Amino acid sequence: MKALRRFTVRPQLPEQLQPLGSLIRNLRWSWHPASQDLFADIDQDLWEKFDGDPVKLLGAVSVARLEELAGDQGFLDRVRGLAADLDSYLTEPRWYQQQIEEVGPDLGEPGRRALPKAIAYFSMEFGVTEVLPIYSGGLGILAGDHLKSASDLGVPIIGVGLLYRFGYFWQSLSGDGWQQEHYFAHDPQGLPIDRVLDANGEQLTISVAMPGGRELTARVWQASVGRVPLLLLDADIEANDDELRATTDRLYGGDQDHRIKQELLLGIGGVRAVNAYCEITGHPLPEVFHMNEGHAGFLGLERIASVISSDGLSLAEAVTAVRAGTVFTTHTPVPAGIDRFPMDMVRHYLDADGEGVSKLVPGVKVDDILAFGAEDDPHRYNMAHMGLRLAQRANGVAKLHGVVSRDMFAGLYPGFEPSEVPIGSVTNGVHLPTWAAREMYDVAGDMAGWRDLASAEDWPEGDRVSNERLWHLRQTLRGRLIDMARVAVKESWLQRGRSSAELGWTSTILDPKVLTIGFARRVSTYKRLTLMLRDPARLKKILLDPDRPVQIIIAGKAHPADEYGKRFMQETVRFADDPEIRHRIAFLPDYDMGMASILCAGADVWLNNPIRPQEASGTSGMKAALNGVLNLSISDGWWDELYDGHDGWTIPTADGVTDEHRRDDLEAAALYDLIETRVAPLFYERPRDDRPDGWVDTVRHTLSYLGPRVQATRMVRDYVNEYYSPAATFSRAITTDLTVAKELSTWKDRVRAAWPAVRVVNVDTSGIGTEPSLGNVMAVRAFVDLGGLLPEDVEVQTVTGRVDDNEQLHEITVVPMDVIQGGTDGAEGDGFRYEAQLPLTRSGPVGYTVRVLPRNGLLASPAELGLIVTA
Repeated sequence: MKALRRFTVRPQLPEQLQPLGSLIRNLRWSWHPASQDLFADIDQDLWEKFDGDPVKLLGAVSVARLEELAGDQGFLDRVRGLAADLDSYLTEPRWYQQQIEEVGPDLGEPGRRALPKAIAYFSMEFGVTEVLPIYSGGLGILAGDHLKSASDLGVPIIGVGLLYRFGYFWQSLSGDGWQQEHYFAHDPQGLPIDRVLDANGEQLTISVAMPGGRELTARVWQASVGRVPLLLLDADIEANDDELRATTDRLYGGDQDHRIKQELLLGIGGVRAVNAYCEITGHPLPEVFHMNEGHAGFLGLERIASVISSDGLSLAEAVTAVRAGTVFTTHTPVPAGIDRFPMDMVRHYLDADGEGVSKLVPGVKVDDILAFGAEDDPHRYNMAHMGLRLAQRANGVAKLHGVVSRDMFAGLYPGFEPSEVPIGSVTNGVHLPTWAAREMYDVAGDMAGWRDLASAEDWPEGDRVSNERLWHLRQTLRGRLIDMARVAVKESWLQRGRSSAELGWTSTILDPKVLTIGFARRVSTYKRLTLMLRDPARLKKILLDPDRPVQIIIAGKAHPADEYGKRFMQETVRFADDPEIRHRIAFLPDYDMGMASILCAGADVWLNNPIRPQEASGTSGMKAALNGVLNLSISDGWWDELYDGHDGWTIPTADGVTDEHRRDDLEAAALYDLIETRVAPLFYERPRDDRPDGWVDTVRHTLSYLGPRVQATRMVRDYVNEYYSPAATFSRAITTDLTVAKELSTWKDRVRAAWPAVRVVNVDTSGIGTEPSLGNVMAVRAFVDLGGLLPEDVEVQTVTGRVDDNEQLHEITVVPMDVIQGGTDGAEGDGFRYEAQLPLTRSGPVGYTVRVLPRNGLLASPAELGLIVTA
């Protein structure tokens, strides 16, 4: 008989073991080996059975065993010691507190650098640990690593997400290799989370208005990620009807109507949950709100409505106030990856009253909200466009992705060069204590001289780690991977309908001494899982080479609705099923964090071959690098900026080839060539002690060079310095005295109104004669009609650069022009005269122009208003 619903009864611990509860409820244990060892010693068999889930472990361990441990003084000493260590971790000053000391006390000086008292970080998914299954892949893992790294650094972040009843799917394969999705319900009481209680001792709930007078209500849970509270909204409660109750059933599992309700709950409900949590706990209110992708874009609407309601601001003034403290991160390198909803659907959920004001976010007109997400297609609402319009600061997730994003969104800033589009970049990173094998964490410590690994900017002592030690560790980690892979392959074949009697061969697949390539990631078209299969005969030859054999271990999930991804996976599985080569290539189903940690550490080479430049960042190769694994990758994402010629290999790309089949053939051939002529020879060259010292030297360089650069703590420090701190500085300047917000909004309105009349009337030059040469100084003078604006409202610039046959400027240099004093404050009739001196520093065809932009100290970028006039 099948149960209708399940629930979990939490165990009562003996008094002596009560500190165990706090150790388990704080997810710091997921990256703290000593805590994991303590839990394992409660019952090793149960620890392994439940895949390292301490909540399930305690629910299953016998009362007799708990009583035995309660009388074990050695065990109790360990518990008390780890509890004290956790308390110290949660309270002692860390990197962020040191930054606050360096900045000094906030005395309210205008323009002074500020560090936010709190940051709210919104994401649709968080991959903190596999025992909290609210993630699907890279975006969630990144968000989890962001929170863990913020905790290690002492950055005061509040995470905000959704608690999914079924989470993401569990994957298996059918007999013919087709992906099968399975969903299992998770009882919140059986997860390492706690109820957030209101002032009356009841679980906190928040509500979001739905059309038809309904309300979507969600209860709020908290996962403690070290020092960081992660608030999770759960709509699976009786107060909701069946449709609304299903809002948080599955991650990425529904249609667009399901998805928009999730994003409304995350954005609008999330802000309300944060405000309530801070009021209940006394936690500082966030000064900065960070949208991790456009999924969280609706948070801006709730904040705008709140400011209008509480402070009586106009819409324009409220937008000005909210934008200053908002950061938007895009992870999407192609327009097709952006969340776009039907405009009528968005209008439906905004639910206008008789005066056109939204019932969802009272005080804001529906048409104004629709304008935030407008794009070229008038029937679509673009969540990335809304994110950019409601955030004063935006970034991509690698340097190359920043370039791609500036190109992709350049249409929002007409007249500006793509390089001037106000989207920067912070290269993603991964959390060292989570993804480095224990043995490699010790190596990292030795290389860094045991400075604080969370804040060390380099690991200069790589030579302290011997070749013998590194090679021994690499062999150990490879052996661990192969043991896991053999078990996984056998379990998969059993699920596919085979019997144990015919699977004896699985115990000897793969070879712990053979060069091992890992490939594991979300299976989507652009990631090209099947690129390695372009020439099956050649791949077989590489795998079966008698002198330099290679083996490949593959894992990954396709989105349930991605038929192409599933076909790629099936093609790969069928190739790996071939009895001739199945001892050299394996596909491991149900890729998750646990599998990733072994696979990323155990491979010798990490393969990544996306279509360039469609990989925003990619972080699996970073996890591998922290374990001394060498990357073999297309020059895309993070690898494009961190490959230095000695930390792996870059696969040449067929740039300029428009035929995608020919491009794939060429790049696959380049991949095979690299494996045959560069990778395998280096691995198998062993002049002494059966050790490939050339390979090991490359491993050492990879660790010491990439180690500090691919860490998520580096990423979070970059966010603090380049985004959170400037956002807090501007937010305080604008919102501490709302007169500033009002004045800035008025100034923007005045500039926009006058801008159609702004023009460059004429431009003259002198000083270069008839034959300009290097070293000449060209004087540029321009007469500019400011349309009623004042010189302090604008910046007039000369722009020089190389000029092509179409008179377009490239490699531009911008020089501000000065108002020539004369007359009344430089005014001449309806305009002003400007001048700049330009030394000629480049030869060949050179061109110039003059342009006018708005200028205000509270603009984060000259392109922020999207206004420009060019001569």
